[in-house]
Parts: sequence; C-alpha cells; structure tokens
Amino acid sequence: MPDTLNWNSKQLTRGWQKGVTSFYWGLGFDESDLDKAQIGIGVPLLDGNLCNVHAHELGQMIAAGCKSAGLLGFPFGVPGVSDNITQGMEGGNASLPSRNLIANASECVVSAHCYDGMIGTHHCDKNGPGFAMALARMNVPGLILSGGSIMPGCYKGRDVTILDSYDAQAAADVGEIPASEADAIIKAACPGPGGCGIAASFNTWGIAMEAIGLMPPYSSSIPAIDPAKKEECMDAGRRMRHLLELDLRPRDILTRAAFRNAAAAIAAIGGSTNGIIHLIALAREAKVDFTLKDIQAILRDTPVLCSFAPRGKRTMVDLHRLGGTPMLLKHLLEAGLLDGSCMTVTGKTLADNLAEAPSVPEEQDLIAATDAPFKSYADMQICFGNLAPEGMVFKVSSMQSPTFRGAAMCFEDPRDIIQAVKEKRLKPGTVVVLRNLGPVASGMPEVLVATSALSSP
Repeated sequence: MPDTLNWNSKQLTRGWQKGVTSFYWGLGFDESDLDKAQIGIGVPLLDGNLCNVHAHELGQMIAAGCKSAGLLGFPFGVPGVSDNITQGMEGGNASLPSRNLIANASECVVSAHCYDGMIGTHHCDKNGPGFAMALARMNVPGLILSGGSIMPGCYKGRDVTILDSYDAQAAADVGEIPASEADAIIKAACPGPGGCGIAASFNTWGIAMEAIGLMPPYSSSIPAIDPAKKEECMDAGRRMRHLLELDLRPRDILTRAAFRNAAAAIAAIGGSTNGIIHLIALAREAKVDFTLKDIQAILRDTPVLCSFAPRGKRTMVDLHRLGGTPMLLKHLLEAGLLDGSCMTVTGKTLADNLAEAPSVPEEQDLIAATDAPFKSYADMQICFGNLAPEGMVFKVSSMQSPTFRGAAMCFEDPRDIIQAVKEKRLKPGTVVVLRNLGPVASGMPEVLVATSALSSP
C-alpha cells in the first residue's frame, strides 16, 4: 500500500501554492479533506439521448459512493454523440471523433487538476472507449462503469428493440408491412434510459471491458433502470479506494493477454466491428503490441456462442436475467477461450472473479453449448489485400462461403441504398459498396438504416 492515497492531488492541497486552497474552502472542504484522494468522474452529458439521459444522476451517485469510502469524487462532463439519432445524417460523422474528444477531455481535466484516479461511465457507443483510452494514456488508477442497457420495448406481446425500428422502417418502405405498423413499432421500441440493448457497439464494448479487466463484474449486464445499477454506483468508491491502496494501474491490467481476452469475447458474442477498432486504439494508448493480424487469428479460432440481436433476437436484458456477463465469461473461460490469470480492477484475476458465477442454464436460447456453437468461427473477419493493405474489418454473419463474386454497385450515401432497394434496383448477387464513410474519410458513421434496407425481402 502506498504511503498516501492522494499521491497526485497533494501537489495542490498541500503544495507550495497555498492560495489555491481558497477554492477548496469554498467547496466546503474541512482540514481533513485536504488529505483525501480526489477522483475525477467522467460523465458524458447528453440529456437529448436515451443512452445518456441518466448519466448525471449516476455520476452523482458515484460521487456519493466516493464520499462514503473516504474519497472526494468530482464529476466532470465530456461531449457525447448519439449514434442512433445521427443515423444516416451528416452528424453521424462526429461519432468516432467524439471518442477521441472524450479521451482528450478526460486527460485534460484529470491531469490538470491532479486527480488521483478516474472513474469513466459508459453510456453510449463511444463513451466507454474514450474513457478507457484516457485511463491507458494517463495510467492513473481507475475503472469503467456501465450506465446500463435499455429495457426492450413491447409490441403486440413481443420484445422489440432499436433494430426492429430500422427493420420495420425498411419493411414499410418496400411494402412488406403497413406504414402504420412500422410507426407503432418505432414508438414502442425504446421505452426509457439505457444504451441500445442489442450486441451493437455499446454492449460489445461493455462485455469486452469486463473481459479485459477494466470494468467490474456484472456492470455491463445490469440494466439502466435496475436498482442494482444504483447500488453498483454507490459501491464504486469502495472499488476505487481499493485500486488506490493496491496502486493498481490500468497498464498493469491492459496486458497482451487481456487484449486477447477482449477480442475473444467480442468474437464469441457476435459483437460489433466497432469493438475491434476501439481495441486497436486502446492497445496503442496502453503501448501494447496488438494488431489486426493478432485479432484475425483469434477471430478465425473463436466460435460464435451467443444469439444476441442482430444475429439473433436476444438482448443484454436477457443475459442479465440468465445470470449476467460473469456467467457468460465463465462459459468462455471453461471453453478455453479466455486466460483466467489476467489481473482486473477488483484486484483479483479474471478466474477469481468468475469462480462464483453461475453456470449457463440449459433451457435457454441465448448461449450455445461449446460443442454446438452457432458458428465455428467469428462473424467478423479481417482481410488483407490490394483493397486494404493494412487490413479491413468486416462482418460475415450470414455468409457460409469465404468467397463472394458479383457485379458492384457503388453508393456515396446510405439514403441512396435505401432508394435503390425501394426501386428494386438491387438484385441478389450484387456487391454493394458504400464509399468514403470509413474512419479516416468520414468518421465512420453508423449505417444501420442501409443494412436494414438490404435485409428486406
């Protein structure tokens, strides 16, 4: 245990420039507070987005939990961009850059104010990756908490999600269902706070963060409105204090083996390609040699063991009801897909964290037995060739053959694809190319509106 937990903030509270403490007295400090560790709490504020609408509330709970643990927690805001609301629009180009903005803003606030640690809250697609990058870059003690998944909506007695909204819109566009039915599904799909419930970017990263060791057990699968989410936030101060006492830093956790665990988890759940891009960025910040070639070897050897939407129908809430993310990771560990010796933010190894997790129940259709996977290799694959010499990540969930040949149709805008589907200009066997929307050219906006249209009969 270090001599003092306020290893960094004491530069200000007990430093040569005593005049700065006037602000601390104005904040209501007493003398003992000057010797307490200070924790920055990163909160992506965006009340106009369901994923983030409860972020401020949870940030205040985390601060209260820090106080209970004898720490001082200070929430600070970072920018957020809704991948869903900006879907198919010019604003979608801001999505990936917002990840880097979050990382930079967090580094700016935490380093400038000499905070002793940081807790980042993961509410929407690029929030958690940005905070993880900041922790790896600064290497101050810290962890990531998930803001929790949204509950599924209900339409005519069945669960519906944001994916159903896009599928319904696409089905109405081609006359498969009435526009009135599509409108009803769209209105019912997202009933309250929380990140999108399918295995898109938000939940892919949450599960990956538990697998890599930066997020406490169960955090990614506890729904946003579940009382356990508030309990988890109140307990965050205790966890943060333990990290300070151990002087356990992010780069102690973010080893090459831990990155392999995260990649294997992403592959096994049928997760989002965004998870791969974020892993590469995080590895760079952590100064770990982990490349697309390393990831491809994992994708080739890791079976798909989950039927989360969009490959299936299940959501993160279904995983929570079955037993939570630790149950799933224990399943992967027992299958030999994860390295249980990796250290985590609990101060214990991944295997220790999962030791008491329940086993996967038999009567369910979310998680497959290891000897009967949904697919023998990952839905994602990485190709290297003349089109992408440094590697290209793509999803092949519905393809059984590794090759595809056909005439190409090129588009510059997702809306043009939707129009082509409406006009029945796209025929089976066509290679659809959506150009100039990658991470360099355009910030890699989400294009679910286009892929949903392509999946319509």
